[in-house]
Amino acid sequence: MADKSTFTADEWKTLLESVMAPGLAVTAAEPSGLWGLLQESFASGKMLAKTKMDTGSNPLIKAVVDDFATSEGRAVARDGLKESLSGKKPSEVKTACIEILQKVDGVLSAKAPGDAAAFKNWLREISENVAEASTEGGFLGIGGVVVSDTEKATLAEISSALKLPA
Repeated sequence: MADKSTFTADEWKTLLESVMAPGLAVTAAEPSGLWGLLQESFASGKMLAKTKMDTGSNPLIKAVVDDFATSEGRAVARDGLKESLSGKKPSEVKTACIEILQKVDGVLSAKAPGDAAAFKNWLREISENVAEASTEGGFLGIGGVVVSDTEKATLAEISSALKLPA
C-alpha cells in the first residue's frame, strides 16, 4: 500500500492538489453564481468529510485526505493551485485542473498502481457530486437542469484525463 513516503514532495503536492481539481474543473466549466458556487464547494467538502470518516476508505485516499485536513497540507494544495490558476479565465482554470488530473494519473500509474483505480474513481466521484450539487440554468434554481451539457462534457474530460471509462 502506498503512503506519503512512496512519493516525492512534488508528487505528493500533485495528489493534494487533485483533491480540489475535479470540483474546480466542474465549477469553472459552467460558473453558476454565488449560490451555485457555495453548493458546489459544500459538495466537495462533504465528500472529503465522508471519506475521512469512512473506515473502509482506500489507505492512500485516507492518507491524502488526512494530510489535506492539516493546515500544512491545505497550504501546499492551495499554494500550488494558486500558482497554477492565478489570473486564468474559467475555461483556462478548467484546462489547468484537467492537466493536474492527467499528472495524477501518471504519478499513480508509476508509484501506486495498486491504489490507482480507487483513487481515480474517488476523484471522479468528487467531480460528479460537484456537478450534481446545484441546478444549472433557469432562474433561482427553477427550470434548470441538474447537470448541464457543459458539465457532462467536463465530467467526460475528467474521466479521460484519469484514463477511466466514461
